[in-house]
Amino acid sequence: MTNPIKKCLFPAAGYGTRFLPATKATPKEMLPVLTKPLIQYGVEEALAAGIENMAIVTGRGKRAIEDHFDISYELEHQIKGTSKEHYLTEIRSVITKCTFSYTRQIEMKGLGHAILCGENLIGDQPFAVLLADDLCDSSSKGVLSQMVDLYKKYHCSIVAIEEIPKEDTNKYGVIAGNEIEPGIFMVKDMVEKPEPEVAPSNLAIIGRYILTPDIFDIIRETKPGKGGEIQITDALLTQARKGMVLAYKFEGQRFDCGSIDGFVKATNYFYDKSIKDDKKQEKKDNGKK
Repeated sequence: MTNPIKKCLFPAAGYGTRFLPATKATPKEMLPVLTKPLIQYGVEEALAAGIENMAIVTGRGKRAIEDHFDISYELEHQIKGTSKEHYLTEIRSVITKCTFSYTRQIEMKGLGHAILCGENLIGDQPFAVLLADDLCDSSSKGVLSQMVDLYKKYHCSIVAIEEIPKEDTNKYGVIAGNEIEPGIFMVKDMVEKPEPEVAPSNLAIIGRYILTPDIFDIIRETKPGKGGEIQITDALLTQARKGMVLAYKFEGQRFDCGSIDGFVKATNYFYDKSIKDDKKQEKKDNGKK
């Protein structure tokens, strides 16, 4: 019997330099899209996938993340019984349903190293990885829910992918593979930020992974690659050659909230969506009268 996915790892130690000076004292994962920080969207996506244990790899100056997923007694007392109390309903629900554990990445040595830093929080079990600055939305199941379903069938590491313009391959990890089902590829090659002329495809990895626990030993043996960092793509390619890694073209929309352009697009998208949802709810309430 395959172990279910019970934990989600959030690498959250990066500096967020593209958003300076806003991120000088505020973690980039705490930047809000409308009224919710990016990392809360990620936690809610993991929770919707049946994952209740959140393991967060932080760094210096990231205390705001821990404080966000904790009860603020002063604030609770201040707004209790007022018209503003409902604003905390969502985050209260998240705090009640989840457990949170934290560790620190002392040095910034790449995503592979960040994931390895979380080993003590994960243990010897398969787990999800979610990068909060890749904000995803789907009309049906969330991206992690889709990937958990796929894991139950194939029992191997899985990366989420999307098609990108060929000229943008040098911003992403890129895969090549054989399509074994519609939208599901068996990975044959995986390259970190290749130039367009040598990229194996235009299928880019985004910030959603399901990883089997043997990945930790593979990362330990992985030498620094592109940019002198320990790349998860290098470790996953080793894993693919030893066994099997799948790439999944997910259903839904993804916003790169690590860039100002993507962040603004996400804000506009979720604002328009909230207006539509409010109108639907208003129509539904009027129908009950």
